[in-house]
Amino acid sequence: MKKERGIIMRYIKNCMGVLLLLMLSHLPLLTHQLNTRWLLKGYSNIGFIMISAGILILIFIINILRLIQSLGRKHRRLRGLQYGKAVIKRSFWLLLLQILLYLLILPEYNNDSWYYADLLWMLLFQYVYALMGALVIFCLSNRLRILRRVMLWILLFIPVLRIPVLIYLMHKAKEEYDHETVAINVASQRAESQICKTKYPLLLLHGVGFRDLKYVNYWGRIPRILAKNGAVIYYGNQEAFATIENNSADIQKRIKEICELEHCDKVNIIAHSKGGLDARHAISKGHMGAHVASLTTISTPHRGCHFVDVLVRIAPEKLYRWLASVFDAAFTRMKDVHPDFYTVTHQFTTQWSAGFNEEILDDPQVYYQSYMSLMHHAWSHILLSIPYLFIRMVDADNDGLVTEESARWGEFQGTFTNRYYKGISHGNIIDLTREDYKGFDVLETYVRIVSELKKKGF
Repeated sequence: MKKERGIIMRYIKNCMGVLLLLMLSHLPLLTHQLNTRWLLKGYSNIGFIMISAGILILIFIINILRLIQSLGRKHRRLRGLQYGKAVIKRSFWLLLLQILLYLLILPEYNNDSWYYADLLWMLLFQYVYALMGALVIFCLSNRLRILRRVMLWILLFIPVLRIPVLIYLMHKAKEEYDHETVAINVASQRAESQICKTKYPLLLLHGVGFRDLKYVNYWGRIPRILAKNGAVIYYGNQEAFATIENNSADIQKRIKEICELEHCDKVNIIAHSKGGLDARHAISKGHMGAHVASLTTISTPHRGCHFVDVLVRIAPEKLYRWLASVFDAAFTRMKDVHPDFYTVTHQFTTQWSAGFNEEILDDPQVYYQSYMSLMHHAWSHILLSIPYLFIRMVDADNDGLVTEESARWGEFQGTFTNRYYKGISHGNIIDLTREDYKGFDVLETYVRIVSELKKKGF
């Protein structure tokens, strides 16, 4: 009964809101009628419009204040998204009523000057009001990338394309609200369960070309959601373009440090891309098997990359070494001690990987498992479109850098993708763009991975 009453009250509130907007969108008409037929004879039309416009500006300011209040807080942000969607929805209802009004009621006045003034005012009001809802969604949505925001904002100023853009924004706001509401409910239900509180702390190892920075996390939002669910998290702090051997030495030191800090004898390693090769070397050659409970590799090129074979073969040696020196100089400035672009890239060839796999044997004390993801086409990730197409030509389906066959190691747990057009790229799988994807929840994926480690006793 209470739920039904709430629905009725919300319906009445929406109707009253649309009625108020309808009145405000016809200020010239109301002014004309009040001056010629009703109580405000003798009042200046301009004065009345100025007062009414002031009320409209006040409403706009109130909405901007609501937007500011929504920034930075998740629950308020979601309510703000709902509000932006509701504004656009009301603008559509308002447009429908305007069409009916001008077709059925006002044609007899179409020779009067105030009729055209009212029409112009209505179109301006309608546009500004819908734009206000779009602005709220632009400011609060986490799913719209910068480039897409710019494109949509430009399209909003093109009359023919404006309506489909507004419908798209409503859809994105609803999609994001539903997704995050479910996530909040799930988080509240498992708040006490600590499903990611593993026996041993987690050590996250990044891939090539990146560092563990303080303010820009390689793993996006993943560490935060794992920590909320009980995980103890550390980072490898290995170098961006150091060789596997050099990074292996860094990881060995890091494992010993973590064991001392946590008063434990082992860690669980989760490694992405080249980080998996660094970890395998540390376990095997660094004799860290006694201090590693499990190694989970994600999109790691265990068997190398055929497209790197081709690039190494066709690239002029002098140009290759010059390019390597440029990268080395750049990463030296980024605090890499042993940058070696030339050697590192050669360590991704299939020939080098075959020798590596023969020499670097799995330690029976460690549980090895692997995961992979796949892009569906070149436009899935704009930065990986060229390597994706290149790998498709010389090898097979891939995530933009690595094929599924190369990523398999130990107990292969499966390939992450979705049924939508994008798929999941090499960067998407670590939440690099901090974006939610249809049919794939990257945060919940890592919660499941870690909770499974906990179930296995790690």
